[in-house]
Amino acid sequence: MSTLTMTNAPQSLPTPTSLRGAAVAAAARGEPLVVMTTLKGCVYCELVRNNYLAPMRREGMLVAVQLDVLDRQTNLQGFAGETTTPADQARTWKARFTPTVMFFGPDGQELAERLVGVAVPDFYGEYLEARLLEARGKLKKR
Repeated sequence: MSTLTMTNAPQSLPTPTSLRGAAVAAAARGEPLVVMTTLKGCVYCELVRNNYLAPMRREGMLVAVQLDVLDRQTNLQGFAGETTTPADQARTWKARFTPTVMFFGPDGQELAERLVGVAVPDFYGEYLEARLLEARGKLKKR
């Protein structure tokens, strides 16, 4: 059961300069790197960001970042050290829908099933917590 309170206040997640660096830092804390693909004006992205990921990040419960699927300007270092952009990285991951929430280890391996879209908002927190638990468990086995 989710213990988060719903809020309408706009929240933000950082955009990483290095996925590898962010994932290594997250793993050092025993956490997967949670990456959300987003799109300006996406109400479901705002729901996930404002009500789940940003509050959990603020409370130290997870390490989360976001990538704008249309951002072709910002340089981003991928997991293998290559230079890409958020838009190209989202395309490489085949993350066609926003929000897509993914859970990565320091090597760029996905550790849990993705959360694609928001099918049932009432249960999103439970789905998110289940994926985090799975990802943390796989991270500890490495």
